Amino acid sequence: VSGGVITHGTDSLEESAYFLDLSLEGHKPVCFTAAMRSGDELSPDGPRNILAAVRVAASRSARNMGSLVVMNEQIHAAREVTKTHAANVATFQSPWWGPLGVVDGDRVPCHLIDIVEPGTRYNLFMYQHDFLKVYSELRSRGVQAVLCGGSGLYVESILRGYQLKPVPENPRLRSSLEHFSLEELTRMLERLKQQNGTVMHNTTDVDSVQRAIRAIEIESYNGAHAAEGARIPEIPAVVIGIDIDRETRRSRITHRLDARLEEGMVDEVRSLLDSGIPAEDLIYYGLEYRYVTEYVTGLLSHEEMHRQLETAIHQFAKRQMTWFRGMEKRGVRIHWVDGLLPLEEKVEAVLRLSSQSDGRSVTRAVH
Repeated sequence: VSGGVITHGTDSLEESAYFLDLSLEGHKPVCFTAAMRSGDELSPDGPRNILAAVRVAASRSARNMGSLVVMNEQIHAAREVTKTHAANVATFQSPWWGPLGVVDGDRVPCHLIDIVEPGTRYNLFMYQHDFLKVYSELRSRGVQAVLCGGSGLYVESILRGYQLKPVPENPRLRSSLEHFSLEELTRMLERLKQQNGTVMHNTTDVDSVQRAIRAIEIESYNGAHAAEGARIPEIPAVVIGIDIDRETRRSRITHRLDARLEEGMVDEVRSLLDSGIPAEDLIYYGLEYRYVTEYVTGLLSHEEMHRQLETAIHQFAKRQMTWFRGMEKRGVRIHWVDGLLPLEEKVEAVLRLSSQSDGRSVTRAVH
């Protein structure tokens, strides 16, 4: 079961959806839907709304979104949606935040979710381009954008306007590096960065041979070409971080890892491999995809996969906290909210901080 659909009368739909959102646990979405036109009217909307709600409930894009309202092919968060008209089929709206996404035929596009095919080697330059496209579209509709990020590098690339350029693949260079070990590639990258006057910000660049080769490719290109690329416009922001103590963070990471494995991540990786995606492309993504792929292909036992993956995620989380503290030293003010507060108090704190923005700002959440 991927999720659930509840049909409901429109008069109290938003209250029921909100109540369920407060009490719902787990990653599976529950979608509320209804009809504004009865079955004997011209163009009844009920069947189409039910179909759209089923598609959303079955979509991986809707995982961990809690309770949703799906009406008129729009997807709304239960916490934000309200009924605005007694008869209009577009009555359910989220006036301040706007819809989370739309249902487009068989597709359920949400902002920066499921935007590339599995196996795509997504990078920071592509992320900046995709973010600006979505951000500009949201602002054109008068919607305040919320950028929720886990990777400090990607968040900071928007906050501080990193100027990046696309780096083409260099088949000859890649071929010449394939026989080197990860340790040798790491030393090569360090020497290149020293020559270019840059530093090793992100240790995940060298957590696999494929990533190290790509990092060398980028550094070699940057050393030979002038720094010309897309400029990120200055975007005023309120930056909010969820602060939790080390032991609680470790406990939650372990619980989340166990839940993801129980919910079918091994089967997901198997299906991706069966669809023809090369194992090295999944390993390139790192963390869960790397270690689960190595388990599925027989390189690791299940116990080895779980132990090594758990350790890697804990190490990654520690590096991210170090990065966020570094962001503060580099001039980014982060408003830290106690992660152990009750949910309603955390929401109130975030809304209070967000209200300090001028309506044009992006509110970013990091943790």
